[in-house]
Order: sequence, then structure tokens, then C-alpha cells
Amino acid sequence: MERIDLDNKTLLVTGAAGFIGANLVKKLLSYVPTANIIGIDSVNDYYDVKLKEYRLKELSRYTGFDFIKGNIADKNLMNSLFEKYRPSVVVNLAAQAGVRYSIENPDAYIESNIIGFFNVLESCRRFPVEHLVYASSSSVYGSNKKVPYSTEDKVDNPVSLYAATKKSNELMAYSYAKLYNIPSTGLRFFTVYGPAGRPDMAYFGFTDKLVRGDTIKIFNYGNCKRDFTYIDDIVEGVVRVMQGAPEKKNGEDGLPIPPYAVYNIGNNHPENLLDFVRILSEELVRAGVLPENYDFEAHKELVPMQPGDVPVTYADTDALERDYGFKPSTSLRTGIRKFAEWYKICYM
Repeated sequence: MERIDLDNKTLLVTGAAGFIGANLVKKLLSYVPTANIIGIDSVNDYYDVKLKEYRLKELSRYTGFDFIKGNIADKNLMNSLFEKYRPSVVVNLAAQAGVRYSIENPDAYIESNIIGFFNVLESCRRFPVEHLVYASSSSVYGSNKKVPYSTEDKVDNPVSLYAATKKSNELMAYSYAKLYNIPSTGLRFFTVYGPAGRPDMAYFGFTDKLVRGDTIKIFNYGNCKRDFTYIDDIVEGVVRVMQGAPEKKNGEDGLPIPPYAVYNIGNNHPENLLDFVRILSEELVRAGVLPENYDFEAHKELVPMQPGDVPVTYADTDALERDYGFKPSTSLRTGIRKFAEWYKICYM
């Protein structure tokens, strides 16, 4: 592994107004104050733009951060951005997220996750970088029966277009690592949650519905397990990975061995959805988001599995711990408590 010193470097974060992107930028601004951090985001309306503006407002308080509003699917924009700033490390978090949305709006996934990522790779080829880190997803494991999911497992059976685009990203990055010796690391994130997260995620959507007195739908009759990973753990993992790139070396044929790696970042502790709902309800009451006498049973509906969903996500994080000395550890109750307290302040 090649160690990378981030001090005095230019770092590019795509998707900087997104949930993970904004938290990563915030972490980098405090962790490496000498770095020049560039963020790009299209600030689209996939979910409430006010939430993205809230995150950007938080980041505007820092010096050392330049934000560009733009789409990574715009090749000319990406070329000019790389030519101007010459980033040393790129973290690609810009993507059209969401499994169910990909069934209704496939075009958005091809534009952002395929064309956009291709533009990032091309820019890294034209203006060489020390390390490209990019977001993959636990969804690439599809309906694999073996758990926990290991990066050694086959991932050839995606059950959604979103998953297929993320698997495509891994293949594209591998080919560019092989052809152009670009050190690349893919990160398979597992169910990321926390304050100011994505409103389409279950914990956020459930909270909105419960506050309105609506009924929440619990898929697969509650027989799902998710490896919920708190945002601070995700960001800590990304920062560590940024500082350790796959080593460039040649094989016996004299050609480059692809400087390429993939890691899981998950909590390594899947939670049953019904337990998750119970913890969420308890913490929403504790934070004062919901009254103590709230009748949760009257607002729960058990329904069948949705197309594109999988019954379980469960990360094997041994490789991350071995190579970077890090293992996510925030308990679900601790993370949900922080979300509930944030929701009370910002939404009530």
C-alpha cells in the first residue's frame, strides 16, 4: 500500500452536497486544514433541495472549501475542473441513489452513475491522480445467500438497476486501473444513516410519517436485516482509505498489475427491521419528537418485499480492519439517538 499525505494537497469530492459527501468535506476540513478541498454537486431535486442547501450552508462556514454547482455527467465541465485544480486525491460520491427509484427513473442512473463516473475516470486519466476512491454499494451483493458478505464473493446477480450501475463502476475502475495505472479503491457502503441524512431512507421516512400520524410500511413482514452504519463511521473509513492507495507494481510480463482494491464499510452487526423500528420509536419519544403515549402499533403495517430489495445486508469488514486498522462501531441506538435529537431541533 502506498501511503498518501493529504497535507497541502488538493482534494476533490463529488456529490459534496450529499449526505456522505458533506460529512466527508466537514471531516477533511478539520482533519487536514492545510488541504484545498473542492466540491462539486448538481444539487438535484431527487429529494428536498433544502436539505442539501442546509449541508452546504454548514460547509460555507469553513475556509479552504470551494464549491462548484455542476453535473459530473458534463464532460467539458469535468475536464476544465481537473485542468484548473489538478486534484491529488478524488473521492467520487456523486451518484443517483435509491433502489426503488431506479425502477421508475432508470435514465437518471445511467446519466449519473455510468456517464458521470466515466467522466471522472477519463479526467483521472488525463490529469493523473494519486488515488481515486469511489462509492460502490452493498447492493452489488444482490440476493447472495452467504453472509456476511465478503469482497471475495461473486457479485454477478444484481436485483436492481442501481446495483448494476454500482457493479459497473467497479468494473470500469478496474479496467482504468489496469490500462492507465490509476490507483483506485471502491467502497461498498452498507445502509448509511444519521443526522441530515437522505429522506428516502427508512429511518427518516418513517419519522416523517409518524410525525404526520401516517402508517409506516415494514417490508417483507419485518423479516429483513440491515447492517446500519452510522455516518461518522463511514466518513472515518473513507478518510483512512484516502491515505492508503493500492500499490503500483508490474507483473512478470512487465505490465502493470492493476492498483485496485474494494472494501466493505459496514457495522458488521445486522439489525432486524422490527428491532430497528422499536429503537427508532423509543428514541423519537425520548427526544420529544413524538409524545410518550404514541400508539406505534396502530401506525405499523407489515407488507411484502418490494422489487429490488434484498432480505439481508451484512458486511464482512475484516479486510478494512486488517489494512486500515478501522472497524465501524457506533451502535444503532447511539446513532438513532443523534438523528432523533437533530430532527427535533431542525424539523419541530
